[in-house]
Amino acid sequence: MAAVLSVAYARAAGPSDTPGPLADLNRFRQVFYGSLSARADALFELTDAMLCAGGPVTSLVELTLMGEHRRGHGAMYDALNAGRVEPARLRRALASLPLPRAADGRIVLAVDVSPWLRPDAATSGERLFCHVHGRGKGNAQMIPGWPYSFVAALETGRTSWTAVLDAVRLGQADDATAVTATQLRGVVDRLVTAGQWKPGDPDIVIVADSGYDITRLAHVLADLPVELVGRLRGDRVLRLPKPPRLPGTTGRPPRHGPEIALDTPATWPPPEHMTSTDTTRYGTAVATSWDRVHPRLTRRGCWIDHDGELPVIEGTLIRLQVDHLPGDRNPKPVWLWTSATGATTADVDRWWQAFLRRFDLEHTFRLFKQTLGWTAPKIRTPDAADRWTWLIIAAHTQLRLARPLAEDLRRPWERPARPGRLTPARVRRAFRNIRATTTLPASAPKPSRPGPGRPPGSRNRRPAPRYDVGKTVKRDRTLTARPERTG
Repeated sequence: MAAVLSVAYARAAGPSDTPGPLADLNRFRQVFYGSLSARADALFELTDAMLCAGGPVTSLVELTLMGEHRRGHGAMYDALNAGRVEPARLRRALASLPLPRAADGRIVLAVDVSPWLRPDAATSGERLFCHVHGRGKGNAQMIPGWPYSFVAALETGRTSWTAVLDAVRLGQADDATAVTATQLRGVVDRLVTAGQWKPGDPDIVIVADSGYDITRLAHVLADLPVELVGRLRGDRVLRLPKPPRLPGTTGRPPRHGPEIALDTPATWPPPEHMTSTDTTRYGTAVATSWDRVHPRLTRRGCWIDHDGELPVIEGTLIRLQVDHLPGDRNPKPVWLWTSATGATTADVDRWWQAFLRRFDLEHTFRLFKQTLGWTAPKIRTPDAADRWTWLIIAAHTQLRLARPLAEDLRRPWERPARPGRLTPARVRRAFRNIRATTTLPASAPKPSRPGPGRPPGSRNRRPAPRYDVGKTVKRDRTLTARPERTG
C-alpha cells in the first residue's frame, strides 16, 4: 500500500546547485577515508570498485580486477579480515548529511531487520536463526545467519531511495527490542547534535513493523522528541481508557477500561476520528482511530524485573482499510498503534501514510543484496561482516549524494527517467564518470611479493572452530521461573 505523503528532498537538483552536491560528496569521501584506521587504502578502493562495477557484485575477488582497485586480491582479503572501520565517526557523518523531510520539516525514520543468511557456515560464529519469508502464505523459515538492524530516513512518495543512518548486528545474547531502543536513541541524539532537530521543531516520526514491541519502545524512548508508529497483529487485545469514577463508588478504582479485541468488531467503541483518502493504486483508504488505547502489561518477559507498578502506556489505535491491493481484491485491514494521544484527523493521516513509506526500506535491502553484493561474500568472521556492511552503507550514501550529479545512462530498451527520479542502480552506472571529478585520497600501492603460503600437499593442523547457532543466554519469562527464596 502506498499513499501520497508529502516529503521533500532536502536539496533540489539543478544546474546552479551542482557545486553543493559535489562538495557534500567530497566531504563524505574524506570523512569515510578518515574512518578507515587500518588498511584504509585497500578498503577505500574496494568501495570505489563496488560503485563502479558494470553489473551486480557477485564476488569480492572480481572487484579486484576493476581499474579502481589497484591492489591484488590478497590485499583485499587482508583488509577485510584485519582492517579497521570506525562506525562512530561514520554515524556522526551520516547524521550531518542533508536528510529528506516532510512538508512541515518533520524527519521520518524507519527501523527494520534484514538478515545475512549463512546456513552452511558452521565455522562462522555468532549466527542466529533468522526469520525468512517463503513463497506463499505460511511458508516462513528459520535459517542461520547474521541479522542486522537498520535505521534509515524515508523520502517522499513511491521511491527506492532512503538515507541509511545506522546498522547494528544483533548478537546471540541481545534483546532485539533493547538493542533497537539503544540504536534509535543514538540516532536521535546524533541528529540533535548535528542540528537536524531543534527545540520547537515537529517530533521525529519512527515507524516499525509488527516484529517490534512498539509499546515498550514508546516507554523506553518517552524522553525523546519522537512519535512511534508500529503495526499490530490482527489478533491483539488492548484496553480502552478507564471510565470516570462515579460519586459514591467504593473499592479500588480500576486501572484499565474495557477490552477492545482487534478481530472482534463488537468490542469496538465509536471511533474518535474517521478519514477517507483516495489513492491511485488502492482505491479509497479509510482510517479509523481510537484515542488512549493501551495494552495491559503483566510481569513477564521484558517486564519481569520492572520496579514498582507497571505503567499504563496509552496511545492512538488506527485501523486502515483499503479497497484493493495488487493481486488481492479482499485485503485485510492494517492495525497501527502510535505513542501520541489527542490526535487530530491530520495526525491520523500523517501516521498511516508515514507507515506505508516504511516499505521503501525493502528496496534498499534489495539493492544491498542484489546489486551491491552485501550478502555475496563468504566471509567467515562476524567482525569482517561488520566491516563489509559499513562499506556497503558508505557506498549507498555516496550514491545518494551523487544523485543530483548523475546523468541518465539508460539502456536502449529502458524508458527515460524524469529529472530527479533516477534510481540508485542508474546513478551507479554514472558513478565512474562522477568519481573522476571527486577527491581520491587513497595512495598508490607499493610493490610487494606474495608470501609463500602453506606448502603444497601439507594438511591444515589448525582447523577453524565450529559454532552453534542460536541464543546462548536463557531468560526468565515468568515469575514462576525464578528460584524460590529459602530462609
